[in-house]
Amino acid sequence: MPPKPPAPRLTHFLCIPLVTPSSRSQLQTSLNAFREKATGVRTAKNPSGIPEAAVRPLGTLHLTLGVMSLQEQDKVDKALNLLRSLDLRSLIPPVKDEAVKSEVSNGKEVESFTPLTVALKGLESMHTPSKTSILYAPPADDPRLHAFCLSLREAFASAALLDGNDTRPLLLHATILNTIYVPSVRGRGGGHGKNRSKLTIDATEILEDYEEYGWMEETRIEKIAICKMGAKKTDDGGEEYVVEGEVLMPQ
Repeated sequence: MPPKPPAPRLTHFLCIPLVTPSSRSQLQTSLNAFREKATGVRTAKNPSGIPEAAVRPLGTLHLTLGVMSLQEQDKVDKALNLLRSLDLRSLIPPVKDEAVKSEVSNGKEVESFTPLTVALKGLESMHTPSKTSILYAPPADDPRLHAFCLSLREAFASAALLDGNDTRPLLLHATILNTIYVPSVRGRGGGHGKNRSKLTIDATEILEDYEEYGWMEETRIEKIAICKMGAKKTDDGGEEYVVEGEVLMPQ
């Protein structure tokens, strides 16, 4: 039986950026408070403490909808053209139980529309809480948001643009902490997946403390973007992903 071909190198991801003019201040305040509390003390469960570098910078916060391997420019163009061609408004479900209302615009009757919003509340672990390397803030439960994200993801999957090896169900999450970004961890072992060295922490107490924590109040989603993998340093000392292309959400 021939060996499996190596997995393609992932280069881009489809996402909902979470940092907007209206959300920036509250997200920054939330992250600063979390960083100070989570990394400021050593406990019996984490005697070495939690490295500050594990807490993700403000500019990296997003909800990933799918990952892609776009190693040739024609594939990048295909993904961007698809994103720009989509009727995003048609992918957003109406507000549940809301009566269809109409209003007059330029002499024409049009159906009212409620823009899509997102809020972040709570903290969860990607692994067993007592031995984890990733903590994330989930969006508050919203069937409209989840249905929209599934439809958008399906559009890219149908165009054979998403990574076919990623068969996991959609898990909307904003990564708050990931120990793989701690320099000493990145330097050990190298490799990816099972071959990559990991620093794990016991997040049991942190998860209890932040179970009901509001990271970001309900905020209007402004854009859908395709970004390059690997956050880059910014002039102000932060980090953010390079945007390959983006479109505005309907308002």
